[in-house]
Amino acid sequence: MEFITALFSALLRASRGLQLSSFAEGDNVSESDFEKLLLEAVDEGLASLGESSRQAIYFHMEKSFNVKKQEIPRKTEAFAVAVEKIFGVGANFLEALILKSLSKKAGLKDYQIALEGLTFAGEVANIKRAMER
Repeated sequence: MEFITALFSALLRASRGLQLSSFAEGDNVSESDFEKLLLEAVDEGLASLGESSRQAIYFHMEKSFNVKKQEIPRKTEAFAVAVEKIFGVGANFLEALILKSLSKKAGLKDYQIALEGLTFAGEVANIKRAMER
């Protein structure tokens, strides 16, 4: 229980200090640009748990779930499964933090994250589609 409490506290602190978006609404974004934004958002989300924790999570994902850091944009479902297995109920808060960061980086100021009924991978796809408009 202490771990979950510490996780929630770290996520709340991190959500207050997210970086500003990298793209403005309407900018033309390539596939590689989107992958870079997603990796940055994931990195920031995991860094909210501390640098050594972030590195340990990437290592664990690669060894236990066969998801390398640079593959996350192409394996969003596998990434989400790994996060959910590692963090249990805390995964939703980490996923929401990542999605919030991604939408801001994408220049989507008014984007509403609806984790109810949608998967993490589905939300990532929605953000990508919204960027392409």
